[in-house]
Amino acid sequence: QVQLVQSGGGLAQAGGSLRLSCKASGLPFSNYAMAWFRQAPGKEREFVAAVRWPSGTTDYGDSVKGRFAISRDSTRNTVYLQMNSLKPEDAAVYYCAAKLGVSTTTPIAYRYWGQGTQVTVSS
Repeated sequence: QVQLVQSGGGLAQAGGSLRLSCKASGLPFSNYAMAWFRQAPGKEREFVAAVRWPSGTTDYGDSVKGRFAISRDSTRNTVYLQMNSLKPEDAAVYYCAAKLGVSTTTPIAYRYWGQGTQVTVSS
């Protein structure tokens, strides 16, 4: 049974940092991808970052390049999102997701999802 459990999030001041975690169970340790998406009220779900097993290849949405970093701990099957230089427009519910095979930036392609966590950024 596949399960993704998220932790982290909360409130940060503009320019500050937050770190999100997502631990997956029931997934293979190769040939899959884990990703972060976010969704603000009234907006569509937006791709943030992804990392693939086994290559470790990463991908970022244009709006977060240079500020956010995705990383993985393969021994724990966990993915992290380090968010730096936060902006008010980064405020959203952040979701961890996973899929088998090649990574994509399209949320409907991801079969498994975490519960979501709120990120609030004060101006």
